[in-house]
Amino acid sequence: MGEGRQGRREAGRELSPKMAGAPQHSRTGCCRIACARRRQRVRFKRYPYTPSPASPELNRADMIPSMVWTALGAFLVINAMLLSASLLVFAERRVSAFIQNRPGPNRVGPLGLLQPFADVLKFVLKEDVQPAQSNKFIHSMAPVVMVVIAMTTASLIPFAEGVVVADLNVGVIMLLALTSISVYGVTLAGWSSNSKFSLLGGLRSAAQMVSYELSMGLAVISVVLIAGSLNFMEIVEHQSSGGALLGWNAVRNPIGCLIFIVTAFAETNRAPFDLPEAEEELVAGYHTEYSGMKFGMFFLAEYVNWFIASFFIVTLFFGGYLVPLEPQLIALFPALEGSTLLALLQFVSLMLKVSFFSFVFIWVRWTFPRFKYNQLMKVGWKYLLPIALANAILIALGVVLFGAVGL
Repeated sequence: MGEGRQGRREAGRELSPKMAGAPQHSRTGCCRIACARRRQRVRFKRYPYTPSPASPELNRADMIPSMVWTALGAFLVINAMLLSASLLVFAERRVSAFIQNRPGPNRVGPLGLLQPFADVLKFVLKEDVQPAQSNKFIHSMAPVVMVVIAMTTASLIPFAEGVVVADLNVGVIMLLALTSISVYGVTLAGWSSNSKFSLLGGLRSAAQMVSYELSMGLAVISVVLIAGSLNFMEIVEHQSSGGALLGWNAVRNPIGCLIFIVTAFAETNRAPFDLPEAEEELVAGYHTEYSGMKFGMFFLAEYVNWFIASFFIVTLFFGGYLVPLEPQLIALFPALEGSTLLALLQFVSLMLKVSFFSFVFIWVRWTFPRFKYNQLMKVGWKYLLPIALANAILIALGVVLFGAVGL
């Protein structure tokens, strides 16, 4: 047996000319030499970066102005959302007082206009109390997550032609991604509070948002099929092709419009879909154990989400910033095209539409009763989801067969 192995080793050396004159090593030494040679062969060499002609290196000096304008736009949008939340609080109190036949806030400032700022001062001065057995870090980060997601979503809104903070080619996908991430903030708030009411409220909210997000996504997909783009600016511009109001997606796709509005109520936890905050069952829902400015951040995120939902209802289905009879106005006054005055008119048109849907949110809250939880799930899964799926399929067939819908 030993002689056979020795013969094979000698035959292997004869077949390998490199090994013929190599000195004899032990088995361990041969392994070390082989490993060292492998490391030497796979060692990477660092070469200086040379941009290819097909993709020349961007000039950093040219990027600075665009970065400055983007940062300035983000700053203005964030402050506008903060101001709009305070105005929405005042508007909701006034409208609810009118519906209930009572005066409403009229003590702080003229006509009660300073009442929202008094509320902010109250949140700032209140003590921040945390439950003893709660997860302190997650308990503190949950409201921050909600506010950051709400403000990030606002950057996708086109306020006028060419006026948008983040003009993304995949803006619709970004919107759906951000709305799905907000579920984590609500769930973490309920779980980290170490309270049964908070946990049940968080789980309710997560189940509700996931259930209705599917129908919302299908409604948005039907709009994308009609416009042929995921960019919000292009979706708005596509709605100008059908005339004064006939080009709106609400006319071309009324079922998708209705589904999106209903799911927007559910996604923002507004009545009659406010089961995560049902006072009779869960005290205050997932923010039962929050006080002070942390509760104020949840309050801010809720109103900003409600305001942003109105923006996206208008953007996707009601022409966005488009002014009614805008082509006729430009034909009469050619100097309007691309002017600052036209951008101002577009912004005013957008805000009027958004104000109307903000009023609809308030009116629905004080008109319809709250659903039961089983009714909420039944509406989402048994009615909205099949209708939204059938609507998306019909829109897709219409686009394939006729090239467009409503033209």
